Amino acid sequence: MNVHWLKELVDWGVLGVLALMGFIALWAYFERLLFYRKIDLSRYRHREELEIDLTDNINLISSVGSNAPYVGLLGTVLGIIITFYLLGQTRQMDAGSIMSSLALALKATALGLVVAIPAMLFYNHVSRKIEVLLNRWEILQKDAD
Repeated sequence: MNVHWLKELVDWGVLGVLALMGFIALWAYFERLLFYRKIDLSRYRHREELEIDLTDNINLISSVGSNAPYVGLLGTVLGIIITFYLLGQTRQMDAGSIMSSLALALKATALGLVVAIPAMLFYNHVSRKIEVLLNRWEILQKDAD
């Protein structure tokens, strides 16, 4: 079994998944902002209909924010397992090589946090926008009565 190939697969696989998750969160965030900018609140007769349209795609942002750290942690754990496997196989790894392998394994956790933190900020911003738009709709409904 070629462990070095597996190590590269884990590194690039986890980093690729996290990059995809970051792209999805960014896309959903900007899609929502563009939608909120052009929405016509007066065309909605029912609050539920408005809420359905306002909350579309925000679950993607939330899912990325809550799961990216776990994907990063999975990459770190797999990187550490591979490092210990290589250590057990070669029995000649020096301390510097072990530490650098472990440090590189931790990059997955760091990247998971780099993806998750902005995603949660995006989610909170979008949630506040939804709240404001719903309140504006209610004001329009009161003025129409």
